[in-house]
Amino acid sequence: MDHLLVLVRHGQSDWNLKNLFTGWKDPDLTEQGVEEARAAGRKLKDMKLDFDIAFTSDLSRAQRTLRLILEELGHEDLETIRNQALNERDYGDITGMNKDEARQKFGEEQVHIWRRSFDVPPPGGESLKMTAERVLPYYHSEILPQVLAGKRVIVAAHGNSLRALVMELEGLTPDQILQRELATGAPIVYRLTDEGTVASVQDLAD
Repeated sequence: MDHLLVLVRHGQSDWNLKNLFTGWKDPDLTEQGVEEARAAGRKLKDMKLDFDIAFTSDLSRAQRTLRLILEELGHEDLETIRNQALNERDYGDITGMNKDEARQKFGEEQVHIWRRSFDVPPPGGESLKMTAERVLPYYHSEILPQVLAGKRVIVAAHGNSLRALVMELEGLTPDQILQRELATGAPIVYRLTDEGTVASVQDLAD
């Protein structure tokens, strides 16, 4: 039985373009983000991939990315489950702040620690570890059982919620996952074994 799981980070958002910490705020995609999402759909179509069920976050940039992908696949009516467990990490008090301004205010090193440490959250926000602690139980209870039942699954979410999944799937250390860049609008295609481990992975950003 084929166990297909595709992860896609949403296309560029308005706040990505403005270099702002976005977190749980809900800006829309830019024109570039729309095109990235459509291109992701075309790549999946070229690979003749189709899906039985989709999962996305509670945020519109991920939802719209998914909708545009499904339009390209001619499958706009696909069953879609939305859950805030898949939301981007919450940046707390620095949400909405320009990343350069944050460096000036808090110092280059402190902002780097917030962005690129595994378990140090910004004030009032989440670390990647805390993000993983809500993403992974949801994956194991809701997403993985669908994959193992033979359903072809696509997940459209965010840089850090997907990092949590990639870390689990690929068995990466906290240091390794922090080095891993996930391109906007670039699907990662996993084939899983009957046990839920990764048999193969193909990153369509390459």
